[in-house]
Amino acid sequence: MVNGRPSRFKDLNKAPALPNLLSSSQRFATPTRILTMAQYVHLSIRDPEVPDIPSLAVTRETMNFKGRLPAESTYKVEDHPVAVDGAEITIRAIIPTPTSDEGTDFEFPLMFFIHGGGWCVGDLSFDDFDLRILSVNCRVVVVSVDYRLAPEHPFPIPVEDSYTAMKWTVDNAHSLHASPYKGFLTCGVSAGGNLAAVVTQRSVTDPFFAKHKITGSILQIPVIINPRAPPAAYASELLSYEQNANAPILTRAAMEVFADCYAAPPTSPDFSPLLGDLTRLPPTQIGICGLDPLRDEGLLYERLLRENGVTTRLHVYPGVPHGFPSMFPFTKMGRKWEVDWHDGVKWLLQFGRAK
Repeated sequence: MVNGRPSRFKDLNKAPALPNLLSSSQRFATPTRILTMAQYVHLSIRDPEVPDIPSLAVTRETMNFKGRLPAESTYKVEDHPVAVDGAEITIRAIIPTPTSDEGTDFEFPLMFFIHGGGWCVGDLSFDDFDLRILSVNCRVVVVSVDYRLAPEHPFPIPVEDSYTAMKWTVDNAHSLHASPYKGFLTCGVSAGGNLAAVVTQRSVTDPFFAKHKITGSILQIPVIINPRAPPAAYASELLSYEQNANAPILTRAAMEVFADCYAAPPTSPDFSPLLGDLTRLPPTQIGICGLDPLRDEGLLYERLLRENGVTTRLHVYPGVPHGFPSMFPFTKMGRKWEVDWHDGVKWLLQFGRAK
């Protein structure tokens, strides 16, 4: 069981494998690339404060995260059903309690959040404690989506569920005490960062969002390319799948299994947002872990966004693996991650009212 759901890992071997478009050596290794990206090797040196990975039985509750939660009087949590293509999913809204200065009818900025888990695992509990803390500290309504999971529900179902839920959130913002006009952010972690990047790109040309533009995006350790089909044009900038192939928490092999279960077309921009339209996107903050197979695609995405005129902010956490705050929140890097995340929300909200 994973957070109350049957584990998807028992079904991974049944998932159809994507074709191996390039050999391992073609995809990831040339002398030129090694020389070109040598400046990033130091990011893979393990942070001595990060211990051996604990048992999966160690949860955030056992690490005293409940003791860090804001008082129950400072926020409320609402779960709502959302109809999606013949099924029903759930969104969770975390709503700060208005202060006396804000007033009882106050509406907060809105952040739409998508959890990670390789598109195959995860639910609303994954980042629940973090989101409650963020909602109260940043004075923002956070809406997270419990999208359906692969391999039972492969691509594009997680994308479509997330996009439908984001539209539902806009339509129902007033009842959630939120106003997209005070700021409308997307945010996601890992595979959720992938989905957040995709729905943000898609919204740019969707008439539905013409009056409800996304004003900022936070992508934490995002998946930006298909691990089995890295774009040849950027081969010299993508070495972390080699350098961090056997990193703690997320390995290259695990990432490839997740991608196979997701079963997306290798070059679809709805799977590889690096291949999408990078113009007209909102200001974006990206968080990157140095000891992560996904490191270099995140660094590349940030650079390409800047080159396309997008305002960006980049945070790099050297020597720590993918998803490290979930297991090591009380390390220096773990604390910095939370501070940077909250500061990023406040930074993006400074860009003002949606146009």
